[in-house]
Amino acid sequence: MKTLTLLRHAKSGWDDPVTRDFDRPLNAKGKRAAQTVGRNLRDLGLEFDHIVASPAIRVGETLDAVVAGYGRKLAPVWERRIYLASAATLLDVVHELPADADRVLLVGHNPGLEDLVLMLVPEAADGLRTLVEEKYPTATMAEMTLAITGWDDAAAGRATLTRYIRPRDLDATLGPDED
Repeated sequence: MKTLTLLRHAKSGWDDPVTRDFDRPLNAKGKRAAQTVGRNLRDLGLEFDHIVASPAIRVGETLDAVVAGYGRKLAPVWERRIYLASAATLLDVVHELPADADRVLLVGHNPGLEDLVLMLVPEAADGLRTLVEEKYPTATMAEMTLAITGWDDAAAGRATLTRYIRPRDLDATLGPDED
């Protein structure tokens, strides 16, 4: 059994005068949301064998704020392919995850993360997948379990969505988002 947790970066600032999208930092609400998510990861007792993340500035700042709430160091492998990746590219990254990693955190961007969840989790009449179909807000976590022995076996329809936690689920002042 493998567990894949996806975390979308927290809310970034569009008012910042950076010239590249890659360099956009988090805004104050995003930092607060990411720290809240970190506290929730701690409260749930979640630990990760491996972390892989987009090298975009807003992802790094999200992880810094998550660590502030989580209280544990996170040491991601920075993977350029995750930056604004499609679900197919993200699945390629998943296929290459270390065989001995059973609990992985992947931190990146939408729409790729949302599309990856919708690809891996089969359609159902109700449940958490319906929430993902509606919206995958910033700083939202989706946890999936896969009944596989190796990451290269991850495929469409093979995952079960076990958690879908939005910042507003943890603190009503953190939502709703307009992104």
